[in-house]
Amino acid sequence: MMQVKSPKKLIEVALPLDDINAAAAREKSIRHGHPSTLHLWWARRPLAAARAVLFAQLVNDPGYQRELGYGVNKKEAEIKREKLFQIIRDLVLWENTNNEEVLGRAREAIWESWRETCHLNRNHPQAKELFDPERLPAFHDPFAGGGAIPLEAQRLGLESYASDLNPVAVMINKAMIEIPPRFAGQAPVGPLPEGEKQAKLVDDWSGARGLAEDVRRYGHWMREQAFKRIGHLYPKVTITPELIAGRQDLKPYENEELTVIAWLWARTVKSPNPAFSDVEVPLVRSFMLSTKKGKEAWVEPVIEGDSYRFEVRLGKQPVGGIVGTVERSGATCIMSQTAMTFKYVRSEGKAGRMGVRLMAIVAEGNRSRVYLSPTEEMERLAEKAEPVWKPEHTLPVNPRDFKTPNYGLNTFGDLFTPRQLVALTTFSDLVQEARERAFTGAKAAGVPDDGIGLADGGSGATAYGDAIGVYLGFASSRLADRSSTVCTWDSHKSAEKIRNAFGRQAVPMTWDFAEGNCMTESSGGFTVQVEYIAKSIERLPCFLNGFAEQLDAGSQRLSVAKLVSTDPPYYDNIGYADLSDYFYVWIRRSLRSVYPELFGTMAVPKAEELVATPYRHGGKEEAESFFLDGMTRAIHNLAEQAHPAFPVSIYYAFKQSETKEGSTTSTGWVTFLEAVIRAGFSIDGTWPMRTELANRMIGSGTNALASSIVLICRKRLSSADTISRRDFQRQLREEMPEALETMIGGESGQSPIAPVDLAQASIGPGMAIFSQYSAVLNQDGTNMGVHDALILINRAITDYLSPDSGAFDADTQFCSSWFEQYGWSTGQFGEADVLARAKGISVQGVADAGVLESGKKKVRLLRWEEYAEDWDPTTDNRTPIWEACHQMIRSLNNQGEAAAGALLAKMPEKGEPIRQLAYHLYTLCERKKWAEEARAYNELIASWHRVVAASHEVGHSGTQSGLDF
Repeated sequence: MMQVKSPKKLIEVALPLDDINAAAAREKSIRHGHPSTLHLWWARRPLAAARAVLFAQLVNDPGYQRELGYGVNKKEAEIKREKLFQIIRDLVLWENTNNEEVLGRAREAIWESWRETCHLNRNHPQAKELFDPERLPAFHDPFAGGGAIPLEAQRLGLESYASDLNPVAVMINKAMIEIPPRFAGQAPVGPLPEGEKQAKLVDDWSGARGLAEDVRRYGHWMREQAFKRIGHLYPKVTITPELIAGRQDLKPYENEELTVIAWLWARTVKSPNPAFSDVEVPLVRSFMLSTKKGKEAWVEPVIEGDSYRFEVRLGKQPVGGIVGTVERSGATCIMSQTAMTFKYVRSEGKAGRMGVRLMAIVAEGNRSRVYLSPTEEMERLAEKAEPVWKPEHTLPVNPRDFKTPNYGLNTFGDLFTPRQLVALTTFSDLVQEARERAFTGAKAAGVPDDGIGLADGGSGATAYGDAIGVYLGFASSRLADRSSTVCTWDSHKSAEKIRNAFGRQAVPMTWDFAEGNCMTESSGGFTVQVEYIAKSIERLPCFLNGFAEQLDAGSQRLSVAKLVSTDPPYYDNIGYADLSDYFYVWIRRSLRSVYPELFGTMAVPKAEELVATPYRHGGKEEAESFFLDGMTRAIHNLAEQAHPAFPVSIYYAFKQSETKEGSTTSTGWVTFLEAVIRAGFSIDGTWPMRTELANRMIGSGTNALASSIVLICRKRLSSADTISRRDFQRQLREEMPEALETMIGGESGQSPIAPVDLAQASIGPGMAIFSQYSAVLNQDGTNMGVHDALILINRAITDYLSPDSGAFDADTQFCSSWFEQYGWSTGQFGEADVLARAKGISVQGVADAGVLESGKKKVRLLRWEEYAEDWDPTTDNRTPIWEACHQMIRSLNNQGEAAAGALLAKMPEKGEPIRQLAYHLYTLCERKKWAEEARAYNELIASWHRVVAASHEVGHSGTQSGLDF
């Protein structure tokens, strides 16, 4: 069969990685309008990263024309590449998410590359099917999860397909890419809430604005109806003279009724001390209510004989006061100070003897929270709630992520108070009523009704009612995330609100918890959830169709002839199916009538979920085997089906990563790479995507690895040969230096990859060599595994960066070897003398260079802070790269990038060696866990692009030479 002519894509050559990572990290703080606020999903990829990866995956690298003999020289290719980089820099900014000018430039570049590719393949036998210059290929993500990647593919102009085995994930994707385009440009049909003026956007219902407005309107109706039915369970609190006694802060509210925001509860168990065996003592993590300066508040347990009560106190908690009753080692009885082990607490919980007691009330004051002591009336009122239904589905036996079964909370229903169950069932049931009202409203507004529902592809009044129901069902599900007994109170000065249940990917055991008032406008209120969803809908792209289906990645056929980018499960990191049941039980109650097939099962399907969970598969080895086989099958599907003109991008997130001797590895990482290669892919690149840290890339004393790695894969040729271990090592020696030089910024024109990311990024070119062959054979004839290949790849990186490789002067080689042994500490002159003679120099010569202190039979390298501030490389007759590198660090840290650039302009020929030495020294410091030293080298590289730009502005003659950026 005729081979497809596939130009290298930009992502296979270079990326402006720093810009992408900075935007992805910043995006973590964006809430209002972000698609993640539509509904919670764990480990969702940042939009910035997804958008950049897809764009770079679609556009041709300008260098391909030179490779095909088109006459484009290296410099011209770099200029064109920089233009694509600038599109990416603009594209990843949150402010430009819906900027049509920026998106237009991106789409134009995508179309230009696509037509070039179609032209190259115009004589291919499948040209009509695969290379239609008037139609872009569609996109597919077979592990769609939270939907960030399909959404961004749609935004870039591709018809987008998403599939997942998890029905919650499928619903999220439908809500993001499938539903909005069906109702784009439609005006709202619901009545305005009473007293509300006509919306300002009345003349502009473009995109999904009308849909979003109706979600608000019918969400408001739901809240009003819920209040009529269960509002008596959420009474206001009257500030009586009795409450004011001793509380001057309450004086302004005398006889006023304040809205309760939350009730704060403590779990209790019987005291283990026989003298207080009838007393239910509190289990409290912290008695602090507010840490805001000048408005501190806390709860004091006041003991009176053989009982106690809770009183709210203002001001700072006295030194020696009870911080809480539960610590990491166990709990303490407040009545007798008797220790209560967790074993005891668990036994009480499993025996059904764990109770709750109201600890404090949080009310809404005049622009601040008002904390009140509990009342018996409030406690009795909560006990009156009588739920008619609760989710009886059993929590999984997963000791890592689900802690509540250890304490007798065994079902999902056990995670909610009776009042929370009443509220959640009420709102879930109201979704159906709101759906019917939206259907009626749509018909009255003149929307044609074909009688076809949303699940069957409808786009009329019936489907519109279903669509409103979907988003309001999500609002009810979002409410569950703020309405359970694993939600705690955040007393931090900038918060003072209810934390959601899923602060991380687990259902934790909480001791004290916050029960929110779902009728309010606070974080625990229903209308707040509706508003988050509406703002998210407004920003969704609506101009192209999208489709989301429930499919197994191992057997799906949706990927045929499509661009593929995906974010699959990461070994054993997250048990999505188990966690999703928390929401599934509520979404199913709301939306089963809309999507009967999707919600046909009582719980989320789990048997085929590709997660290496030992408790589900009978042990660690069995779980690893299940993951490897299943992931291989799923990725093989992609290798066989994906459009041959494009590489496939696959995300992998690190969890328990280790960095040893400069190598990055983990069981999950190795197993994942094995699956990718076994599936028939060769790996052409690995890009570290950092989403957690915006500035400093290394924590104190820790290795701060990238959040995820994006693997760039091409289908391995069926004619791929085998190679010996010796030849593999030879190829690493020959090809890795050029690839590493490109990565650190010497050739491609890209911003350099920071040293902290180099170990991960450089796996790409190494694995590209390894994975292009059908096998690498060891001396005994066995196939080399990924783990051994990674060891050799990392060794090649170390060899390239080492000053002993011959690329550095003898002074620098001496300093590097001495630094590796002693750091900045003092060593014996005799040892230094032997080392210097081996390098063909003398200790005195190194001291004369100004980088070493020698005397009294002791030798010590000077720290960068000790270097001369008036140093001028143009007048220094002995300037080792070691000195130049540390002078650059001194100048950067003391005076900034402009000064460092001016210094570099005086020694442009030393730019590349300085940068390479900084990479080497960072790697060395990281291995030795010298965090502070590592930071200096990392920050020099992180600033390198701007330092070089500053050096070009100096205007000295010759400053351009040797400074690639």
